[in-house]
Amino acid sequence: MALDTRELFARLIQCEAGGEGTDGMQAVATVIMNRAEINTGEFARVSNGGDVRAIITQPGQFVCMRETVGGQYNPQNVYNMTPTQEHYDIADWALAGGRLQGVDHSLFFFNPYSSTCPAYFPTRVGVIHNRVGDHCFYIPTELYKET
Repeated sequence: MALDTRELFARLIQCEAGGEGTDGMQAVATVIMNRAEINTGEFARVSNGGDVRAIITQPGQFVCMRETVGGQYNPQNVYNMTPTQEHYDIADWALAGGRLQGVDHSLFFFNPYSSTCPAYFPTRVGVIHNRVGDHCFYIPTELYKET
């Protein structure tokens, strides 16, 4: 199924943060855009000057982009999503330059399934910055520049 960047972005927002409310979905969209716009490290090389689609489709980054996880079918993937107008609106907002304050410099997020966020992103390339809903958001450390 060929999806344009806007459609893929809306589906990823729904898949990764659809249950997190508007702030949670805007926070995830902000991280994706931050990755597309950063000028150092791994994401700068992947985005090659701002290619949002390259960030979204970078292997190993978003569970929702995988049709299988651990050898099992992953029903929670972008190809099974049916975005609503809200998801498209958030994708459009982010693509037009919208960023959620509080995660405005974050490059990483994950749901720890815990009431607390670990101090560092698992690979220590990010340090905790904020929490929005169930997701912890991390800004890059100096180690990120070496990625």
